[in-house]
Amino acid sequence: MTEHIKILMIDDHPMIIEGYQNTLQFTKSDNQELKIDIANNCDEAVAFMNKSIEIDLPYDVLFVDISLPPSTDGSMSSGEDLAEYAREVLPKAKVIILTMFNESFRIHNIIRNIDPEGFLIKSDLTSSELASAFQAVLYNPPFYSGTVNSHIRKTITSDIVIDEKNRKILHLLSQGVKTKNLASHLDISLSAVEKRKKQLKELFGVEDGQDETLLDAARKKGFV
Repeated sequence: MTEHIKILMIDDHPMIIEGYQNTLQFTKSDNQELKIDIANNCDEAVAFMNKSIEIDLPYDVLFVDISLPPSTDGSMSSGEDLAEYAREVLPKAKVIILTMFNESFRIHNIIRNIDPEGFLIKSDLTSSELASAFQAVLYNPPFYSGTVNSHIRKTITSDIVIDEKNRKILHLLSQGVKTKNLASHLDISLSAVEKRKKQLKELFGVEDGQDETLLDAARKKGFV
């Protein structure tokens, strides 16, 4: 019996999409028939999703690149926003996230906000991994690539518990944001930022008080 699988691939690099398409068509099972639509930005992706609901042929699988140009109305600034939208309008669709980002904060955020059935870091990606991920996501999700798994493992095995604001502080510091500017990014006062940084340094056993030492310690534990 033929299984018809409707796929939407969203990436702003046509060459990359072509590679994904070829891999899936070449490695699919004999009983699978793939219908693949391609969107190069948020606007096209939303139009495809809405159309699929209108004609009552919703997508089964979405491949979503995180780095996408924002939508024209500014309501979506990345693939992350797009994936959250897909979760609302296509609740049965399996979402596979593809990204170059491999920082712990981004990975943690994507898992928390989107909980994707597939999560692949592009630098880990081979044709065989993409093929395995696709089949696993269809029948036995989730499928996370090596980098994602190692970040999750490090965070789980660490005895340090860090809330979302503290994760964001570490992430922003690692991006080179100065302490005095952290408050505006986090919607809290500068004294609250200082207090949190002090707690983080105590948590990670940083004795010299340096931000760089804190970041090194946080990296080793998989928090940055």
